[in-house]
Amino acid sequence: MRPKVALFGDSITEDSFTNGGWGAALANHFSRTADVVLRGYSGYNTRWALKVAARAFDGVCSDGERPLALTVFFGANDASIPDRSSGFQHVPLDEYQSNLRSIISFFKERWPTTVIVLITPPPIDEDGRLRNPFGENPSGLPERTNESAGAYAKACIAVATESNIPVIDMWSKMQQFPSWEKSFLSDGLHFTASGNKILFEEVVEKLKESGFSPDALPVDLPLLSEIDPKDPLKAFEN
Repeated sequence: MRPKVALFGDSITEDSFTNGGWGAALANHFSRTADVVLRGYSGYNTRWALKVAARAFDGVCSDGERPLALTVFFGANDASIPDRSSGFQHVPLDEYQSNLRSIISFFKERWPTTVIVLITPPPIDEDGRLRNPFGENPSGLPERTNESAGAYAKACIAVATESNIPVIDMWSKMQQFPSWEKSFLSDGLHFTASGNKILFEEVVEKLKESGFSPDALPVDLPLLSEIDPKDPLKAFEN
């Protein structure tokens, strides 16, 4: 059985298998060595994710099996401004941290050796959110702000540090590049192909640091280079 890499998150994870998505790129990266399992739920915050985690991952691995690694990517919805159009998705900062701790504990108890990688919410292009509002927006104000996303990103990093697990700081990483607002975000929140590439590269690096790369993992069946043209079936005898 091939090992698995599982992706747990909101719409940025759910959309990750679209053309140019970071999840699709990851599946291609591990195409002969691991299966990438998608568990993305558009609009979800950590409160809802904690509620459904057991159900979402039921059957992902057989008894005695566990994923090699798991990404946990929530916060963009938690950081919604509470009195604006996406306020129903808002989770207070202290609860966000508590929920992340509980999600980490759930997976550590279930799969003690699985490497868990936290991903912070990305930065927000407020102009992009005004141009692409969620539903009706009578206030005329963006339902998410970059300042709020930054606070949740720092809170996510703090939880990762105290839990001694890897973290990818997408909020800071994207803002290192000029014109990141339109280059990396399609609507002020979700990723363009270039934004997806940034996250893909970061995930690959974190997994490599944990010892998981295509070169370090065995293939499940013989490679073409291992098959003798004069006796092809011999390669499949063992």
